[in-house]
Amino acid sequence: MSTPSVAANAYASLARLTDPAGLTKSAGEGSAGPNFGTLLKDAIGSLNQATQNSDKQTQAMAAGKANIVDVVTAVSETEVAIDALVSVRDKVIAAYEEIMKMPI
Repeated sequence: MSTPSVAANAYASLARLTDPAGLTKSAGEGSAGPNFGTLLKDAIGSLNQATQNSDKQTQAMAAGKANIVDVVTAVSETEVAIDALVSVRDKVIAAYEEIMKMPI
């Protein structure tokens, strides 16, 4: 049976991105936390894993080897992971637009 770990990982990555304590450190101070690229790579990896699990469960259901509850759970996890990643993407685009509005 699927677990909601994919969604939890995506939301944990998002929480680390929006942590105000992490924003006060500059890159030169040797911050111990992962950088944005690493967090984004992890979130995309989690989404890929959820998508593959959802596909496997759907194929197993079509073959008559899976429970409908497992399929619905896997699809729901994928949907939550996609929603979380889209939220991060929207925030990155909004931040980029704000930076482009700044005078030089």
